[in-house]
Amino acid sequence: MSRRHSARPAVEGILTADDVDATVDAIASVQQPDGNIPWSPGDHTDPWNLVEAAMALDVGARHTEAERAYEWLRSMQRPDGCWHAYYLGRTVEDPALDTNVTCYAANGVWHHYQSTGDTNFLEEFFPVVERGIDFALSHQAETGEIAWRGDEPHQGALLTGSSSIHASLRCAIAIAERLGLERPDWELSLGSLAIAVAHRPDAFLDKARWAMDWYYPILGGVLRGHAAHARVAAYWDRFVVPGRGVRCVSDRPWVTAAETCELVLALDAIGLDQQATSLFTWIQFLRDPDGGYWTGANFDGGRFDADGELFPVEQPSWNSAAVVLATNALGGQGPTAGLFRGEGLPVGLSPEELIAAGGEIERERAARRYDGGD
Repeated sequence: MSRRHSARPAVEGILTADDVDATVDAIASVQQPDGNIPWSPGDHTDPWNLVEAAMALDVGARHTEAERAYEWLRSMQRPDGCWHAYYLGRTVEDPALDTNVTCYAANGVWHHYQSTGDTNFLEEFFPVVERGIDFALSHQAETGEIAWRGDEPHQGALLTGSSSIHASLRCAIAIAERLGLERPDWELSLGSLAIAVAHRPDAFLDKARWAMDWYYPILGGVLRGHAAHARVAAYWDRFVVPGRGVRCVSDRPWVTAAETCELVLALDAIGLDQQATSLFTWIQFLRDPDGGYWTGANFDGGRFDADGELFPVEQPSWNSAAVVLATNALGGQGPTAGLFRGEGLPVGLSPEELIAAGGEIERERAARRYDGGD
């Protein structure tokens, strides 16, 4: 076990550094001898959530365990650069090739480098990141969005997935720059993707019921300033349950720790500190005494009875990891605390450039309507 206590985050009055250690320990207890981090013992693994758990291990200064997780991930990468959606141990459970899942390795590799300063690790894992990013970008449409399934691209693109890939691309470009490499094609794809997320809602499948589609354009680093604040305000009452957290789906009485903490990260990224801290406080009712976090809780008639009904009755590693990452954003002092704020990452398109791109898109649409194209 590795632990560097000087980097331990805490949120005053909510979680102590020892509390965070307990949550990190709960995540580490799930890790298998080969480095794999399933959702829970004996459960399946998906690469996106494994990276999330590994990032939490690094926040808790368990760098050796985090590196073992990335070694497992590298060992499971396909020759074309992607990963399958789900595994049971080393057996493929769901063969889907999710582009967002594939790209998230870049976030984890950059995060581990920021946590440790280990340039050798960065050099060793850049080919892993490069193959994954190139696989996803091979499924980018001319209008910028990225198909969510590389094996079945006709299924379309997801706003949440493309927004997350935007963040992954920024991390991948940062890695390349740190190693003295240039990938101008990635930079062009980043700009095109940002325009799609900000201005082409019709390019994505309709998943507006899901909270992730609400906040991921912010969490992924596309929307900032007035546009981000307006998006938060527009759907706050639809998804936020005062005193408890964020509904996973707008029409279901179910609040979840992961969605709440991801919204905390999005709010922190745009300076809504009070709202972020309030949400983080509310979700602590899902904390178990051992440090892990229950997935979520149901409530009846819009109100909670006592602590609500836990659903499902499980404490997935990635769920607890989301809490650790939110803790680090709100109260961390190390180099990874500002990752979701975009600190240390290439900027991509500025807000002014995004606005200008949106105006051009509107002019194109108007011209098509005039020509009878719409």
